[in-house]
Amino acid sequence: MFYICQDLFHVQMRQKKCIRVFADKEQIKNCRNEVKHAKDHIGQLSGMFSLAGSEVRLSILYLLYQEEELCVCDLSDILNMQVPAIAQHLRKMKDGGIVQKNRVGAIVYYSLQPECSSSLKTFFHLINNKVASKIKAA
Repeated sequence: MFYICQDLFHVQMRQKKCIRVFADKEQIKNCRNEVKHAKDHIGQLSGMFSLAGSEVRLSILYLLYQEEELCVCDLSDILNMQVPAIAQHLRKMKDGGIVQKNRVGAIVYYSLQPECSSSLKTFFHLINNKVASKIKAA
């Protein structure tokens, strides 16, 4: 089935036209309207995913979501990485507006920006469910 669909896709691409018989004009209109109204949110999420595009950064975001607040040393110990490497990732994410910092005395703690936390919530719940299933199976 996959190969048939893939072959049809390649045929369509060579022809540069769609072989669909009828277009649902109402659906197309509604979808265009939805994308238009969601454009700002899609852009924000795209920027967030762009910054979280490495396994290390996504791990940092996941840990900040789980623990709410961690310092560079905590993240360094958890991820077995050098402090300067963690600090560089955090700086890029802070500059991108997805993490924030809070200085308490000499220690700087990092946390997710509230709007990013709510945007990433669904994704991290999926990870938590997979982890919980893995633990139960072990």
